[in-house]
Amino acid sequence: MADLTITVVINDTDQKCMKNDLLDLDKWVQDAVDGKNNNCWKRFRQEWTTKLMDDETFTDPIPSNKTDFVNLVTARSDYKDRATRDAESEATRIAAEG
Repeated sequence: MADLTITVVINDTDQKCMKNDLLDLDKWVQDAVDGKNNNCWKRFRQEWTTKLMDDETFTDPIPSNKTDFVNLVTARSDYKDRATRDAESEATRIAAEG
């Protein structure tokens, strides 16, 4: 997967309002993304370390670096990203409504 570049559009009025509090909008956005990424990584690592340790069929060592850990987890057949989990949940809800 390649690096992802995201463009954010902030209208003139909102820029003026934000610049009242923020020195550098670009840095603020990057810092916000970095913070979210760190929180997601903490939850991901915590969730999947527990799952791997509780999986009797998993006997390999758990990688100690982020890239190898993420690659191991996302290659597993039981891994589902947020979009997949949400779609399955919605399908289950619709089926239950009959």
